[in-house]
Amino acid sequence: MPPYSPDQAHAANALDATIDRAAAALAAAQRPDGHWVFELEADATIPAEYILLRHYLSEPDDLPLEARIGRYLRRLQSPAHHGWSLFHDGGFDLSATVKAYYALKMIGDDPAAPHMARARAAVLAAGGAAAANVFTRIQLALYAAGPWSAVPTMPPELIFAPRWFPFSLSRTSYWSRTVVVPLLVLATLRPVARNPRGVRVDELYTGSRVRATTRAADTRALWRTGFGLLDRALKAGDGWWPRRRRAAAIAACRDWVLARLNGLDGLGAIYPAMANSVMMLDALGFPPEHPARAAARESVERLLVHRADETYCQPCVSPVWDTALAAHAMLEAGEEQAADAALDWLRPRQVLDVEGDWAGQKPDVRPGGWAFQYRNDHYPDLDDTAVVVMAMDRAKDRRGAADGGAIARGVEWTVGLQSRNGGWGAFDADNDHHYLNNLPFADHGALLDPPTADVSARVVSMLAQLGERDGPRMAAALAYLAQEQEADGSWFGRWGVNHVYGTWSVLCALNAAGLTGADPMVAKAVAWLRAIQNPDGGWGESCDSYDLGRTGHAPAPATASQTAWALLGLMAAGEAGSEAVARGIDWLVRHQAADGLWGQEHHTGGGFPRVFYLRYHGYPKYFPLWALARWRNLQRGNEGRVAWGM
Repeated sequence: MPPYSPDQAHAANALDATIDRAAAALAAAQRPDGHWVFELEADATIPAEYILLRHYLSEPDDLPLEARIGRYLRRLQSPAHHGWSLFHDGGFDLSATVKAYYALKMIGDDPAAPHMARARAAVLAAGGAAAANVFTRIQLALYAAGPWSAVPTMPPELIFAPRWFPFSLSRTSYWSRTVVVPLLVLATLRPVARNPRGVRVDELYTGSRVRATTRAADTRALWRTGFGLLDRALKAGDGWWPRRRRAAAIAACRDWVLARLNGLDGLGAIYPAMANSVMMLDALGFPPEHPARAAARESVERLLVHRADETYCQPCVSPVWDTALAAHAMLEAGEEQAADAALDWLRPRQVLDVEGDWAGQKPDVRPGGWAFQYRNDHYPDLDDTAVVVMAMDRAKDRRGAADGGAIARGVEWTVGLQSRNGGWGAFDADNDHHYLNNLPFADHGALLDPPTADVSARVVSMLAQLGERDGPRMAAALAYLAQEQEADGSWFGRWGVNHVYGTWSVLCALNAAGLTGADPMVAKAVAWLRAIQNPDGGWGESCDSYDLGRTGHAPAPATASQTAWALLGLMAAGEAGSEAVARGIDWLVRHQAADGLWGQEHHTGGGFPRVFYLRYHGYPKYFPLWALARWRNLQRGNEGRVAWGM
């Protein structure tokens, strides 16, 4: 690719052609009912767990399906470290490698095969399967391939703990609750998978007793010691629980899951919770044909993505998120018909009559949010809601009062979940009991849903776009964002990788709230984005930026989505005429593929920092179009199409 030259100015017709091709390609991907949904890919762990689930349930062999998943898993094995990573071109991850190895052995890969031998050597060199994280050790224990003694004890009686109790499940995040509650039953009943092929992985153990090393950034030695002693006490007294109380606790866990089973969209609409619910129902004696179990099992099946010669399992689906963001891109590009169809699809998916788990903390707030998935009524989120409301607000002059009621309820619910520190979390208010990240069960460091800069910025953008630029809640939110700015000028991106994502989000919010490039906070962020621009004009950042040292930006090759985020952030800060923006626009134009879109293998979505990352296949499809169209609108002074909320 030739280096950027200032002489390569973008002729209007060339830019128009780029935008037109991208808009046409995005329109072609829109479903007949108006929504978009793109693949959402994680790493090897979810497809591996899907294989293990089938064998846990002793389901009929599906050799062609196993062959396709096997090809997918083998393709992801690293030629450098011989294991599996958590993201594209990432480093070795022990837990992902143990699961992938086990799944491949389960479907018939010979342990003596070169790829298996190399993976096994890498696992043993890292301490063996005993050093894997808690959820991997649970998977192994369910197959009698690892000891239950290596799993922290969590008695099902926790389901009875009131909200004020220090270890109440209501103090954890939604994803933790939905994953853990069925696990409480499984860890108590300790069923062993039927595993008809009798596959074990004894060869992955070194014989030494070791501890998993994944830890949250905010762990404290005193808390860890205290929780460790508590776990020992629970193990010692595990057989002393009153039988009636234990039976009542298991029944309460069962009822909790059944009340939130969510039909064919599954418990929490996320794979780990969905799979755990199926195994729990199986352990409790629900036959395969029972409506609840059948629906739970089908919800898992709906996550599969079939390609010509491969299959993998998604962690969840993202239709509301994809549709709302694609609608913004189409509005920016002037494709109003496609955007209107998307908004018509989104409006009835607002959750108006279910008080989800969030109501435990905010009982006086009426429902009114949108979920990430097709249906997840107990768990709408603030991020999706703000993005949907902003898209509807952008179209209100043309659509009249069609979306007015939805906008009002969305705002009411969102502002009702503001946390005490002025920010917003993704699903709950004040879900910031950080001491819980020291629980032995929480070695992944993702037990909580505290306020974050990116979600808070989206809500600030929404409020400011709707005309609220002052008042106590806006002042508190802006103070929170100022406090969260990193020393280098960036913001941490909890749900996107990482500082580029967070900085884009906050710059858009600050602009919407009336802060200009003269503000020191904005100027510092602009300087940071300029400083990290790659020589080729694009922006990139590796998932390694989430390491425990919080070292800031981790350089990486430019990606289409991260380049678009940086551009949108800079343009929000008044930098549309800068050389940095011109070079970034040039990068996007030069990297557009023949189909009008952009390719991107890198993971630029954050699931759980340091543990789980996401490759949104939609990100390189709508974010570049959005950035290019916004730049064109600014160049032409077409302010009517520019929404500064995002």
